[in-house]
Amino acid sequence: MLQELCIENLALFERAAVGFGPGLNVITGETGAGKSLLIDALELLLGERPRASLVRKGAKEARVEGRFLASARALAEERLAGWLRENLPELSEEWSGSKDEEHELLLARTLSAEGRTRAWINHRPATARVLRELAAQLVEIHGQNEHQRLFQPAEQTRLLDEFGELGGKLATYRGKRTDWLALRTELSGFETRARERAEREDLLRFQARELAQAKPSVEEHASLCSERELLRHAAGIASQLGALVQELSEDDGSALERLKRAERVLEQWESKLAAAAPCAEEIRAALAHLEEATSALASLVAGSESSPERLEEVETRLARLEELQRKYRTDIAGLAARADEAQRELAAIGTAAQDFDALRARTTEALAALERAAGELGKARRGLRARLEKAVRASLSELGLERASFEVRVEPRARPDLRSPNVSPEQSRALEDERRFGFDGADEVAFLLAANPGEDRQPLAKVASGGEAARIMLALRTALALRQTIPTLIFDEVDAGVGGRLGPRVGEHLRRLGADHQVLCVSHLPAIAALAERHFKVAKTVQGGRTRTEVEELSGNARIEEIADMIAGGAAHATARAEARRLLGG
Repeated sequence: MLQELCIENLALFERAAVGFGPGLNVITGETGAGKSLLIDALELLLGERPRASLVRKGAKEARVEGRFLASARALAEERLAGWLRENLPELSEEWSGSKDEEHELLLARTLSAEGRTRAWINHRPATARVLRELAAQLVEIHGQNEHQRLFQPAEQTRLLDEFGELGGKLATYRGKRTDWLALRTELSGFETRARERAEREDLLRFQARELAQAKPSVEEHASLCSERELLRHAAGIASQLGALVQELSEDDGSALERLKRAERVLEQWESKLAAAAPCAEEIRAALAHLEEATSALASLVAGSESSPERLEEVETRLARLEELQRKYRTDIAGLAARADEAQRELAAIGTAAQDFDALRARTTEALAALERAAGELGKARRGLRARLEKAVRASLSELGLERASFEVRVEPRARPDLRSPNVSPEQSRALEDERRFGFDGADEVAFLLAANPGEDRQPLAKVASGGEAARIMLALRTALALRQTIPTLIFDEVDAGVGGRLGPRVGEHLRRLGADHQVLCVSHLPAIAALAERHFKVAKTVQGGRTRTEVEELSGNARIEEIADMIAGGAAHATARAEARRLLGG
């Protein structure tokens, strides 16, 4: 509920604070006094795009603040609670942990003389979008504004769902839609990357085949490098190292023969001279080392047979391995690892293809579930048409539109044709399904009206004047009174084109609506003003050469005088005062 509206430097408003209450609140005043400025102020507060000219002459900015009281029950409703959790989590957490029955919500917005706006929610900066979405759940304005929501198909769909209490079916549909869209997005990603995967698979298969044929091995590479060195130096090994082996072990007086003779001599002296024992041990060690070295040299010489053919084979094999190292920018160990990695990635691509088929099947199942949910929701909506039409027609008759013809049309949304040579048929079908299954269902809901007999029923935006639209909304709201979702309803000029006889009927509707909503109504009819729980008068004054608009809450004689003035058109007649007292029940 809107408790207080504060306005500063907005057009003719220099400063004003208006405190509203529950039930029916009526705003009256002469034409041009500034009643519409109150609606402008509320629209600015509710996130609408303002005109820079609204800033009062000489002021740097205009400011509007609205103080709302939201019940704990209202905040617990999933529609509002879910929105708060997603967009204002700090505020949602703060309120959910409180035991208060009511919570204060302060909305504020400023408009600079240059046309820039800023917004706050409970003193926290907010975007115009967040402010607009929150305000839409708190306040609904109907009247002269050509952009009023009643003309919008989404609003008409919402009202029909409210009337039939289809929130559960709608939530089920939206859940199925969310599941399907998530799978569609995932599947689309698979399809977008299909060509990349195919190209990658071709590359991997080539690499795996190339590396499998090469069979790179760290052990083989090391062995080939050693063999290449032997083959390259085979001649030198045979001539020089062969001669060395002969000198060390085969010629007369070779080093090995002399060491053995020295060993025999020292063995004789070991038993005679203790100091000779270490020398004998050293000679034996030298002999063992020399024998080992000579044997190794002999093996090296024996294995170093010159073979140009084998050297060419080794060089060719090593050149191939070196080519692969350069190509893959890694060493021999890395080549072996890359071969294993290619095989693993190929296996993963094969698994991805299986996953793609499974995902496509899940997406098809999700679409079928979505179609069923959409069908159930559409069937329920079509079943509501006659009830809503009957309820609205009854209210319209009481509101002076008894000759009007009202129809609720619910038709399945047609699949759009989005075929394109640049898009695959499967992608085209998916895009068509996304258009067909909208956020609020797969139905086209339209409220049609023929204001006069003999005319064809057409969408409200084409045939309803501002006053008629406000009365149609009043009739709808009367039908929906027990299904309150928007706490505060504002009717601007709901009595436009309504005569004195019809005024009391319109007033009774507004008062009945005030039992379930807070209702703010701008009116010119005394019968409506007299039924209000609170009555506000808007008037212009001139002070210091500047025009100011002021708002005053009326009671007692002041209220009688205002209603009498509305009756008599400015003439101070005793009869008008008496009629005012009668309307007020006095």
